[in-house]
Amino acid sequence: MSERTVIRQAVAADEGVVRACAEQAYTQYVEVIGRKPAPMLADFGAQIAAGQVYVATGEQDEVRGFVVFFAVGQHMLLENVAVSEAGRGKGIGKALIQFCEAEALRLGLGSVQLYTNVKMVDNLSIYPRLGYVETERRSEDGFDRVYFEKRLGITQTL
Repeated sequence: MSERTVIRQAVAADEGVVRACAEQAYTQYVEVIGRKPAPMLADFGAQIAAGQVYVATGEQDEVRGFVVFFAVGQHMLLENVAVSEAGRGKGIGKALIQFCEAEALRLGLGSVQLYTNVKMVDNLSIYPRLGYVETERRSEDGFDRVYFEKRLGITQTL
């Protein structure tokens, strides 16, 4: 990231800009999927109130992206990550994912799990480059999803 980016927990006042960021990030997929992707339908107000949303802000405290995650059993579920048009290509998405991973480690969780739509083909190559391994594919809630997992904090001894 070439400019200063700060990641902070979202507050209620961020809901509109988080929703606008999701719209920017996912609108391109509506036609290919045939309907709005699940992240565009999220209840961001409830997620923010539950402490599950973090935003990446730039120099002027403008929101450049966000991530939604929460613990489920012994893993962190990374439910949504999106970057605004103005924030693209600056490493913000990667920083948000790394923030999620760091929080999972801090909580003593063993992995981060996520899923993406099979038609979001860019994601199918991005996540493996970040250390995620495809674990399964299934249809859920009318969406064809690809599931990934990254195990954390594993050290191997020979």
